[in-house]
Amino acid sequence: MKNFISILGTNSDHSTNRLLLQFIQKHFKDQANIEIFEIKDLPAFNKPEDRKAPHGVQELADKIREADGVIISSPEYNHSVPAALKSTLEWLSYTNQALIDKPVMLTGASYGKLGSSRAQSHLRQMLDAPELKARIMPSSEFLIGYSLQAFDDNGNLTDQRKIEALKRIFNDFVHFVDITNQLVNAKESQQKQAPSYSWEAK
Repeated sequence: MKNFISILGTNSDHSTNRLLLQFIQKHFKDQANIEIFEIKDLPAFNKPEDRKAPHGVQELADKIREADGVIISSPEYNHSVPAALKSTLEWLSYTNQALIDKPVMLTGASYGKLGSSRAQSHLRQMLDAPELKARIMPSSEFLIGYSLQAFDDNGNLTDQRKIEALKRIFNDFVHFVDITNQLVNAKESQQKQAPSYSWEAK
């Protein structure tokens, strides 16, 4: 059983991305324990001189490190991610780099026809930054357009084709997590075993 931390990439109290993560949490409960982390109470990034993360950010970083993988769900605001999500990533980048080498799956729901495709593209670019350097699952865009109409009163997705697509992507992510973590562990093991060479003349 995998343990995943999912990040709700908005500070909105009423978000269809929250519904999406809750659906994922419920629908795949036999495959993974999925915790949903809310970022709405995190302070805006302010580049502290001591590089120390606020309590909420450190809590998120600890959960990321303990998790097998991360799921991020974001809406799309003006062709990009919300400021609250960007601020959260800036905190992680500047203070603890908890996302480095961590397997990440991207999802998103938005009110418009195209869903969150441009926000996800931007998010991929950000997560590839040197201080974040997450391992993002390739070719795995899952997004929901017209998201206000996508869920029933019980919070379930109503489009069976979307459910099947999500199932395929989630199963791929489980395998991606296994492969990625094996590679990362192998790399760390090799680094520990590598002898220390000196280029100084003897």
